[in-house]
Amino acid sequence: MFSVCAIVLLCLTSLSHSAPLACETLVRPLDQLDPHHLEGRWAMVAGSLSDLSLMERLASRDSATFSFSSNTSETYTIFSRSAHVENKCYYSSENTTLKGNKFTFDNGSINMTFIHTSCHDCIVVSCVAESGKRHHFYLFSRRRQLEQKEMEEFSSQVQCLDMPPPVVMDPTNELCPEQTASDPATQTEEKTH
Repeated sequence: MFSVCAIVLLCLTSLSHSAPLACETLVRPLDQLDPHHLEGRWAMVAGSLSDLSLMERLASRDSATFSFSSNTSETYTIFSRSAHVENKCYYSSENTTLKGNKFTFDNGSINMTFIHTSCHDCIVVSCVAESGKRHHFYLFSRRRQLEQKEMEEFSSQVQCLDMPPPVVMDPTNELCPEQTASDPATQTEEKTH
């Protein structure tokens, strides 16, 4: 009986030690960030926010995108977003600065880190705002709909961060058209990041 209890205890101990390691791997930031890989438009597939009051607002979006513009500088680039909400498109743009493997914007108050993912055409983005008080975690892809294993990986990442289950975008909803400077119908989104 003692040996059975010892084996069970040993198994439970090994499981408890392997869980944090799995999370460390799942939410590991990219070591090197290639800004040229980010260029172009990415559709939001799913996202979670640490601030529960903002989760409803995220869920109300029909679709969302982000893009990084081509820039001659390796350090500075323009980060643009769009959100399609109740048949209206909202746009915003920020000048960003690359520091190591992070982008900062909004006068340094928001840090955007890219997280490892096994999805070949996806980007997982972790945004920390308000000196760490607010955490946003997003999955973007060149595709609108991902494989189940890719979605499960993102859900596990969200769970590792102890955040609410992700809101998943409906891939059949239209994306906002890309914004042009001369388009009077475009609206600027209020800043919530």
